[in-house]
Amino acid sequence: MMHYNEVFLVLFSIVLYTYAEVSDTDLNDLSEQQNSVQINKCCEENEIAVDSVCRLAEQYNETLWNPIFRTENGEEVKLKYFRFIHGVPNCETTELRPIFDLGKSEDKLNLLSDGRLKHLIHHQVNSESIKNDPLVTSTFNLHDIITMPDTKEPSSYIHNQNKYCMDKILITNSNTTGQYALVCVPEVKINWKDSDFLMKKILNPIFHAIAMILYLTVAIIYFVLPTLRDLAGNIITTINVCLIVSQAADFVRIFTELSNHVSFMVTDIILYISLLGAFFWLNSFGFYIWKTFKSRNVFLRVTDVRKYCYYSSVVWSSVALMAGMAICAHFLLDTGTNPYRKMKKQFSSSILVDDVEQETIGWLGIAIFFTPVAFTIIFNLFFYITTLKVIKRINIYGRIHYKLKGCFDLFLQMFLIMTISWLFLLLSWLNFDGLLYAHIVVNLLQAIFIFYTCVVRQSHVTFLLRKSCCYAQPVPTGEWGDEMTHMNGGNY
Repeated sequence: MMHYNEVFLVLFSIVLYTYAEVSDTDLNDLSEQQNSVQINKCCEENEIAVDSVCRLAEQYNETLWNPIFRTENGEEVKLKYFRFIHGVPNCETTELRPIFDLGKSEDKLNLLSDGRLKHLIHHQVNSESIKNDPLVTSTFNLHDIITMPDTKEPSSYIHNQNKYCMDKILITNSNTTGQYALVCVPEVKINWKDSDFLMKKILNPIFHAIAMILYLTVAIIYFVLPTLRDLAGNIITTINVCLIVSQAADFVRIFTELSNHVSFMVTDIILYISLLGAFFWLNSFGFYIWKTFKSRNVFLRVTDVRKYCYYSSVVWSSVALMAGMAICAHFLLDTGTNPYRKMKKQFSSSILVDDVEQETIGWLGIAIFFTPVAFTIIFNLFFYITTLKVIKRINIYGRIHYKLKGCFDLFLQMFLIMTISWLFLLLSWLNFDGLLYAHIVVNLLQAIFIFYTCVVRQSHVTFLLRKSCCYAQPVPTGEWGDEMTHMNGGNY
């Protein structure tokens, strides 16, 4: 009897032990499933990225994305449990950039076993060959391809789990598949010894701030002093206000890390409209001097206020017309071949929307904005040459002629300064850092020279400033401006 009891106890113990082992295994599996690695997937579970847009995989007879995990050394590993988190990462104030692992590219995307993404750049292929590759350029914008460093050593960066999303991509025009990732551009550590960083992120905004202060000083001087508020003075004030607006708009474009919150399209439009307005007003300045010298009676019956209103209506109507044409051409006619235009997809939590936000204006819009500027330069050359011939034929100079000749010299100097600065702006769009650095310096020199030309070099302006600041007697006012106030005396 005891023998059977012992056997029963042994069997019962074995059953209990086996049940406990199975229970522990189930609990461990359940725990592993709950604590499985989280993988950020850009599209929904049954979707892949087709030309950067989420589509159902079965519509294209494609398999779903099967993530392959690797160690940081590149060795392949297998994970028993992992789970997807669908949607695009929240980059907050940093920029969202795509990365394409298409086999031929230098970019390699390795999904690490802990859920992080390692972006490896091998530098095996010249970046120029990638840009010239029809497979890449026919599908993606050149700005979507991150420029590779010149160094031949491989470089890499690891993106944390919530700072990327990854998926399979299909390129329809070439029937090519690969891996696709959207990553938050990491915050770059400030290298104070890097000349590129110093010029673009430190000196450039400082130079813009100094330029705005100088332009504002000129505008205030010509607006506050009553005897300078004639037509010429009002035009100079308006030109400087336009240059202040252009500097402020360009200042916003310096800090690209705010691209998720600031529309670069708006800043581009404001920049180009203000530049166009400045050159149109400069052209009206030359036209006013040319017309006045060719007129037999320099004592015009129209007051400066009325003339300024006439000029304003013509100038701003022309600027509005050209700006409207440029904006319509950009949205309706531009084919999207501009490498400076950034294609930014709009995302929801589950799908990449087809709508595209044009963050910067295209080449066609820029051409419509800047072609009138080129024509104003030609017209200003005509005004300069013809007015110079008229001045040489004048034998007797009155005070008004002397004042107009001073305006003519001021017009010539501002014309040369603004034209040279505009040419350096055009050259800065070429892919040479030296030209960009030159534009940054010339941008400051333009403000310094305009301040020197309009204030320091003008003896009557410095005289009026000394009289306003140092003397107790008020500056005389008059509707006719400088020329009528100083007919019978005064330093001019």
